Amino acid sequence: MEKVVWKGGTMLGPVPAAMVTVSDGERDNIITVAWTGIVCSEPAKTYISVRPERFSFDMIKKSGEFAINLTSASLARAADYCGTHTGRKVDKFEKCSLARQKASAVSCPIIGESPVSLECRVSDVIELGSHYMFLADIVAVDVAEDLIGEDGRMHIQRAKLAAFAHGEYFELGRRIGKFGFSVKKNANRKKKPGERGGQSRER
Repeated sequence: MEKVVWKGGTMLGPVPAAMVTVSDGERDNIITVAWTGIVCSEPAKTYISVRPERFSFDMIKKSGEFAINLTSASLARAADYCGTHTGRKVDKFEKCSLARQKASAVSCPIIGESPVSLECRVSDVIELGSHYMFLADIVAVDVAEDLIGEDGRMHIQRAKLAAFAHGEYFELGRRIGKFGFSVKKNANRKKKPGERGGQSRER
């Protein structure tokens, strides 16, 4: 397909519409963050990138902790509100009628209505330019009980997660594949002479 070349920019999508909770010991706040992701599996590490002028920036630097709360479709309006209003002027938990739930390993609260919350402890702060990256260890994960099946596994599709892409929110829809489905052997197809099974991709 033909492409039009634009100047380099933040065009990656979709990205999470994560609701990040923070506390300085006196006040709690919620900041909506799209610049987040996983950077390492062993040890489990994540990051958030925050502008230094944001109200939550100093709270994270002071406490060294935050929680990433995944946003379901039902929380999209609250996530948008938390991303467009400052915690300097409003208590976002109260304004959005969200439950402050005690975390298990960090001092800031998690959002009771969020289906999955990642409790994080900052290990490094990296100045990048417009944003600072808070690199953090994931020290605990809180999962809503109704996402856990009888098999003990988490069924994330039940969460009806929301994603953010270029200024718009989307509810994740139908599953189109499962990790490794592209190399799964077809039981009905005969192997060609010398043919070997597919290899898994790096995780």
